[in-house]
Amino acid sequence: MATNTVRLHRVLRTSPERLYRAFVEPGAFERWLPPFGFTGKIHAMEPVVGGAWRMSFTNFGTGHSHSFGGKYLELVPHKRIAYDAAFDDANLPGTMKTTVTLTAVSCGTELSVVQEGIPDMIPVEMCYLGWQESLVALAQLVEPDIPG
Repeated sequence: MATNTVRLHRVLRTSPERLYRAFVEPGAFERWLPPFGFTGKIHAMEPVVGGAWRMSFTNFGTGHSHSFGGKYLELVPHKRIAYDAAFDDANLPGTMKTTVTLTAVSCGTELSVVQEGIPDMIPVEMCYLGWQESLVALAQLVEPDIPG
């Protein structure tokens, strides 16, 4: 298994509760997780420990899709999420693990993301770039406080 790892850290102007929801609600997850230039589709999401999730990203320009999914390993509401994922493509072997930690701070929530086991065929810097784009979209989803 590959040992390639990316680590990301942000402070977002939102609550841990709202950030947690962005990871476990299908419509929210498919809205912010795909990097720029991709659309996302959730095919299954059962956010309980041991529950499965599955989604695909589609390149908006080419229409080419890739799908992946895994299981939830840890869910501590508003604090911690861990899940694994494997690609359906045999050229991208192995299982990745993503761990998300949420910590309330004075101005919002500190977000830490660690993704381990990125397949060797995916350059780590591209994965890091994709995550940076995803976190911009995440902030755009969770930071606005729009009245009812």
